[in-house]
Amino acid sequence: MIRTVLIALLAVAVLGTGYWGYLEHQEKNAVLIQAENNYQRAFHELSYDLDHLHDELGSTLAMNSKERLSPSLTDVWRITSEAQSDLGQLPMSLMPFSKTEEFLHKIGEFSYRNSVRDLEQEPLTEKEYDQLKTLYSQSGEIQNEMRKVQAMVLKEDLKWMDVELAMAAQDGPGDNAIIDGFEIIDEKAGQFSESDFGPNAGGVSKNDEDIADRVKDLEEIDEEEAVEIAGEFLDRDKDFEVEIDTTGDGLAYKAYSLTIEDPDDGHDINMDITKKGGKVLWLLEDRQIETSEISLYDASEKAGKFLEKNGFESMALVDSRQYENTGVFNFAHMQDDIRVYSDAVVIEIALDNGDVIGYEGFDYIANHGQKKPAELSLSEEEAREELNPSLEIMEHHLAIIENELEEEVLCHEFFGTIDDDTYRIFINAANGREERVEKMDRAEPVYDFN
Repeated sequence: MIRTVLIALLAVAVLGTGYWGYLEHQEKNAVLIQAENNYQRAFHELSYDLDHLHDELGSTLAMNSKERLSPSLTDVWRITSEAQSDLGQLPMSLMPFSKTEEFLHKIGEFSYRNSVRDLEQEPLTEKEYDQLKTLYSQSGEIQNEMRKVQAMVLKEDLKWMDVELAMAAQDGPGDNAIIDGFEIIDEKAGQFSESDFGPNAGGVSKNDEDIADRVKDLEEIDEEEAVEIAGEFLDRDKDFEVEIDTTGDGLAYKAYSLTIEDPDDGHDINMDITKKGGKVLWLLEDRQIETSEISLYDASEKAGKFLEKNGFESMALVDSRQYENTGVFNFAHMQDDIRVYSDAVVIEIALDNGDVIGYEGFDYIANHGQKKPAELSLSEEEAREELNPSLEIMEHHLAIIENELEEEVLCHEFFGTIDDDTYRIFINAANGREERVEKMDRAEPVYDFN
């Protein structure tokens, strides 16, 4: 009797385990099928986007109406964004596909930059039309390669999960038809990335070129002088260990890259200084800051004195934030009563001992001293009329910013609230255009779980 009962219980246990295993298997299969469906959807949408991108670039070339040109270029920008999004959903993490992403990014940036400008006043130049033709031709080649991969996937019923598993197993790309096809596309896109997309599209940035232009006539310094400049800038003992290298690959200017061992605590300070003129571009001390011994206000005072000591004149603190035990301060140059945000620097202060542990001055070096826009056609009252009527205005300033076209423009700067949110809005003081709207960050809530 007991034996019979034990056999029955064992049989029930075996059947239960089998059923549980079956359910687990079914659930795992459902997850894999869903993942495969998502990959297939992203892949075919990417293929459609590349088709659409080529067609839209062709339509742009055929247009004669400036009124339609901006929306069409905006569409090109939108399609490249969607294509990049689809690309990001494919399991490419183990396979380099950066050149295709870079190519799409450059097309998007080129189209966006030209879509937001007033083409009535500033139509496309012949060179820009030539760039559009080149983009049309290159996108056609990418489209053809993508179609080949798509046809192969459909014909052979290839699975993206196999690609992911193959790459994960080999920790890199292996022998797979989809991987091979995408490698061909990426190689081709890499050749196109070398094309001239205009002065501001990826690679050498406008800031890089501006910095190169600002320092081109200055005297070149040697490594010893660079170390001296670093010591004076940091206001620390010059008797420190320094490793120095030359940087500048991919940049429009050459610079010294210094790694300085802080004699006080042994941490490294990294810093770049231009070869011509010895301008400090940035510095960063990488160390853990465990405590806050000084207030954010005191830290801001130290940041201001640091700028004064290093010859920055008429700088005003325009933003300060605390991230754990670090204070980050934005200073803008003041031209009379105008905030020049395009000539800004950022200072980072350690709140344990008040040391400057970060500095970034690219914008200041690139723009300071340049002629600034001064045309103030709109009064403050007229600029207020351009604002959302729901905005409750709290503060007003005049400010110079760099707009989407990377041009310096004089603006009315308004701080205001809508419901519980605070906004900063820049209205162009020459033409009333809404140049930028920013939603200001709220203070991070502190959660007490005790």
